[in-house]
Amino acid sequence: MLTEVIIEDDRWQAAGLEDLAERAAEAVLDHLGLRPDDWGISVLACDDARIAALNADFRGKSQPTNVLSWPSRERAAATPGAQPELPAPGADNELGDIAIAWETCAREAATGGKPLTDHVTHLIVHAVLHLLGYDHVRDQDATLMETTEAVILGKLGVADPY
Repeated sequence: MLTEVIIEDDRWQAAGLEDLAERAAEAVLDHLGLRPDDWGISVLACDDARIAALNADFRGKSQPTNVLSWPSRERAAATPGAQPELPAPGADNELGDIAIAWETCAREAATGGKPLTDHVTHLIVHAVLHLLGYDHVRDQDATLMETTEAVILGKLGVADPY
């Protein structure tokens, strides 16, 4: 399996996060021409309190957020808007870690009038792209990331979130 999901908040179990995460992560790697069997991603399914603590520890922001990601190494492209260099299979097959928060995700889905499954799928796609060096800080990088997300989500039957 590509994803190893650690459930800290049981609401994620009922939402089927394990299947959603696996499907979304596989779709990203397939789209980019990477074999899902060659890689590993850890996903922490938590609540707002836990992700707020992680957000404070790693980003200096003591508030909850929907999803966080920690790539195993830096993969961003030096040139704005350029495709990040994709990893090659080898001894280190871990792409990184993701944490996702129940309350924030559920609230955002409800506010946006989206099915929770679609919103969570989008956030996992987004986080996996971060693990692979995609980002949205620079405008050109944001355009590349959002376009890539929309294409992958379309293949999964999820509407363009942008």
